[in-house]
Amino acid sequence: MNKYKVCVYGICKNEEKFVKRWYESMKEADAIFVLDTGSTDNTVKLLKEFGVNVRTSKIEPWRFDVARNKSLDLIPDDYDICVCTDLDEVFEKGWRKYLEDSWVGSTSRARYNYNWSLDDNNRPLVNFYIDKIHQRKNYKWTHPVHEVLTFLGDKENIITIDNIVLNHYPDKSKSRSSYLPLLELSVKEDPNDDRNMHYLGREYMYYGKWNEAIDTLIKHLSLKTATWNDERCASMRFISRCYRHLNRYEEARMWLDKAIKEAPYLRDPYMERALLEYDLENYEEVKKYCLLALKIKNHPKTYINEIFSWNNTVYDLLAISSYYLNELDKAIEYEKLALTMEPDNERLKSNLEKLEKYIENPNPDNVLVLVCDNLDKRKKLVTTLLKKAELTEEITNIHTLIKKRLEDYQMSSNTEKMLLEYCMNDYERVFHELDKLKLYKMEDKVITEKDIEAIVMKSMDDNIFI
Repeated sequence: MNKYKVCVYGICKNEEKFVKRWYESMKEADAIFVLDTGSTDNTVKLLKEFGVNVRTSKIEPWRFDVARNKSLDLIPDDYDICVCTDLDEVFEKGWRKYLEDSWVGSTSRARYNYNWSLDDNNRPLVNFYIDKIHQRKNYKWTHPVHEVLTFLGDKENIITIDNIVLNHYPDKSKSRSSYLPLLELSVKEDPNDDRNMHYLGREYMYYGKWNEAIDTLIKHLSLKTATWNDERCASMRFISRCYRHLNRYEEARMWLDKAIKEAPYLRDPYMERALLEYDLENYEEVKKYCLLALKIKNHPKTYINEIFSWNNTVYDLLAISSYYLNELDKAIEYEKLALTMEPDNERLKSNLEKLEKYIENPNPDNVLVLVCDNLDKRKKLVTTLLKKAELTEEITNIHTLIKKRLEDYQMSSNTEKMLLEYCMNDYERVFHELDKLKLYKMEDKVITEKDIEAIVMKSMDDNIFI
């Protein structure tokens, strides 16, 4: 026997292709209520055939919050739990049981997993938590677009149910043309609402209104209520994108530096910087910011995270930058990592084939140097290399490598340690900086800690902005 009386409710218009899939997902509820806002296809007919309670109402002028509230009004007062979804969303099976097992009498709202975007293999690309499951009373929807479920009672008790998963399969043919005027209206109604100011700036960016976007996003950052670092970081990233489109690259860099300082724990600003430098063919910088992005392992559970920060883009960029930096072994390694995340990508497969063919038939005027701890002779790349390459020396000790690179220059063990710290033990960067230091100290050939401070830029790490 069920513990609670549970219903699903939503709004729709011309969504006949989603009806069956949506109903099959939602039928664990005791009842389903839908407000149709003017369908001209078979949406209403199909919903009624499945036993859904449907009412029709035209919302003029259109506002999402008004439509949501009218759909909520369809639900009788004796329901305990209300679940708001759209017809392009699908619950994974068993959600009703997870809900009832977690809900207690004092619960007013529940948070759960939302896969906003999935790849062709149904793997989540953008995932965060939403909270559209709530008790029947004391709630209303506010804001014309990007509507918010607002609590009207005295004390709200929100629980998190990790096992409930809602997947989003958007209708890409649908226009979002109403969003911009509704967001402008929303900001006009409440100019101090930081959330909608952010959304409006983002929408201007989507429309290519670069200057309007910049001005609006700066307004968002100036609001006293705009205190959420993740969202502030996103506004800074969007400002940078606008400057990129205006070919004002220094401003674009400046705003990405601000974004990194604002939220150094997020991948997104590092990846945006890598993409910017890729556009400008600054491959050392591309590599630098991709590697910094990879240091961040925790995927945030908020709506503010970009697909390109967590798919194969980071390895793809590393492969391309490594290729142009003549680090072909690393290029192949990164290309393979990119392919593990998207094995059917024809461009990635083609790039890998080209790289491996080069190893088989290298340019005689090029020298390929591999620095590694060991050579795994089981791998195709290694067997090819051993056939074609001249193995002159096997060195695994970084101190030996540095000594060899120094030649007749002097460096104390403490100075060497400092160099390694500045370079975060990146061997390639160590050698690059050593070459710069040797030129700098060509006269006396003694490299000191002061020389490291003067010449070597300290790498960013997780704590640099704390």
